[in-house]
Amino acid sequence: MTAMTPTEQLRSRLLGTRPTDRLWGWLAPLVVAAVGGFLRFWKLGDPHQLVFDETYYVKQAYSMIQHGFEERVPDSIKYPDAMFTNGTPNVFGTTADFVVHPPVGKWVIAVGEQLFGVTSSVGWRFSVALLGTLSILMIGRAGRRLFGSTLMGTIAAILLAFDGHHFVHSRTGLLDLIVMFWAFAGFCALLIDRDRSREILARKVGALREAGQAPGTGGLLYGPWLGWRPWRWVAAVCLGLSAGTKWSGLFFLAVFGLMTVLWDVGARRAAGIRRWFPGAVVLDGVFAGVVMVGVAASVYLASWTGWFLSKDGYDRQWALTHPSRSFGWVPDALRSLWQYHQEMYRFNITLSSPHPYKTNPWSWLIQGRPTSFFYEGPKKGQDGCTVDLCSKAITSIGTPTIWWGAAVALFVLLFMWALRRDWRAGAILAGFVGGYLPWFNYQQRTIYSFYAIAFVPWIVLAVTYVLGLVIGPEKASRRRRRWGLASAGAYVVLTVALFAFFYPIYTAQVIPYTQWSWRMWFPSWI
Repeated sequence: MTAMTPTEQLRSRLLGTRPTDRLWGWLAPLVVAAVGGFLRFWKLGDPHQLVFDETYYVKQAYSMIQHGFEERVPDSIKYPDAMFTNGTPNVFGTTADFVVHPPVGKWVIAVGEQLFGVTSSVGWRFSVALLGTLSILMIGRAGRRLFGSTLMGTIAAILLAFDGHHFVHSRTGLLDLIVMFWAFAGFCALLIDRDRSREILARKVGALREAGQAPGTGGLLYGPWLGWRPWRWVAAVCLGLSAGTKWSGLFFLAVFGLMTVLWDVGARRAAGIRRWFPGAVVLDGVFAGVVMVGVAASVYLASWTGWFLSKDGYDRQWALTHPSRSFGWVPDALRSLWQYHQEMYRFNITLSSPHPYKTNPWSWLIQGRPTSFFYEGPKKGQDGCTVDLCSKAITSIGTPTIWWGAAVALFVLLFMWALRRDWRAGAILAGFVGGYLPWFNYQQRTIYSFYAIAFVPWIVLAVTYVLGLVIGPEKASRRRRRWGLASAGAYVVLTVALFAFFYPIYTAQVIPYTQWSWRMWFPSWI
C-alpha cells in the first residue's frame, strides 16, 4: 500500500473524510426542497388579507417601489388595510414615515410585488416563500458538508421543510425569515471557505515539507497566506444584507467573523505550524476583519440608495437645518443618515409596551407562547363553517419534536464542543450565539417568540447533530446502525406527522373550534 505524501496526510487531517456521492448529494436535498417548496407555494395567496405585520412591510415595500423610501399612511385614512387589499394600494400621504428597520427586507418583498402586482397576495409573499424554499436546499448541502454525510444533510433538509415556524414565515411577507436567509447564507459561505482554505493550507504546507524544509522554519514558522478567499467575501455580502434587513443581523456578523478566524487558528495548529496563533491572527484575522466588516458595512450603506437618491425620505434633509461645526466636513447625507439611525436605535432599545404575545426568550425553545398571526372565528354558514363555531387561524408554532429536541440537543452540543473539541458542535452553537443569545439582553423589551425564526437553521442542525450520534459512525456495528437508523427514521416520521396535525392552523383553514383547541393544547398547558 503506497504511503501518503505529506500533502495527502495534511489534507486528511484538516478535512477528514468527505462524501463522494455527488449525485445524491445534490438530488436528495433538491427533492426535499421541491416538496417543501410545493407546500409553501400551494395557495400562497390565502388569505387575501394582510396578515399580522404584513400591514407594515407589504405596504412599505410598495412605497419603496414608488419612491425609494417609506411614506406614511395618514391618520385620516380609517381602513388602509382594507383599501390596500381590495385594489387601492395608494394609501399613503405626502410625508415620509419613521421606520425602525433598514430597507433590504422591504426591497426583497417588493420584488414579488413587482412581478405579480401589488394587488396580488401571492406577490406580497412570493419572495419570502422563494427564500424559504431555497433555505431547505441550502441546509441540505450545508448539513452534508458539516457532517460529511448526504444522509444527515437530507435529514436536516426534511426537518427544516416540516418545521412550523419556518413554514409559516415562508408564507408571510415579514422580515424575519429574510434575516434568517441571509445570515444562514453567510454561514454556508463560511463553511465552503473553511474547506477551501484548509485545502490550500494542506497544499502549501505539504509542498514545503516535500521540499525538505525543516519544521518551524521559513514558511512553516507562521504558515502561508491563504489568498483572497472569495467565499469569505460572499459571506460578508450576505451578512451585510442580513443586517440591512434588521439590525439583529449584526450579531451574526460579529459571531461568524470570530468563528472563521478561530477555524483558521485551529487549521494552522493542526498543520504543524509552530507559531500558529500569531500566524492566524496576523495572516488571516486582520484581513478577515477588514473584509467582513468593510464589505458588510458597504453593502449595508448601499441598501439605503433609495433613501439617498430621494429628497423627502425621513430625516433626509436633517443636516441642512442642523449645521455642525465639529462634523461639517461629513457629507450632509451621511450626517442625516446618522441622525436617523440614532432615532432608530432609541426606539429599538426603549420599546416596552404590553402585548398579549410578548414573550421572554427563556420560553422560546419550548414554544411557551406562540404568536398568532391571524385569527377569525366564523360561525355556521360563514366561510364553509358547518358547526356552531369555527376557527380560521395562522399561528407561528414550531413543530414540537424539533424545538423540544433542540432544547435537549443544546446541552449535548455544549458538552461535545467544550469537552470533546468537536468543531461541528461549535459551529452550530455559533448560530445560537448570533441569533438567540443577544435577546437575553433585551428581556425588558417587547419581544416575541417568532423572532426565533432567525436561528431556526441551527435549531435543525442541533437536532440533526444528535440524530447523527444516535445513528453512530459508519464503523459502528451493524446492529447499532440499524437501531440508530430506525430511531432517527421514527423521529423524522413523527415530525412530519406533527406538522400535518398543525397544518390547518398554519394555513388559515376553516376548522371547528374544538379542533383548533386540540391543536393549541401544548402552549396553553405550558
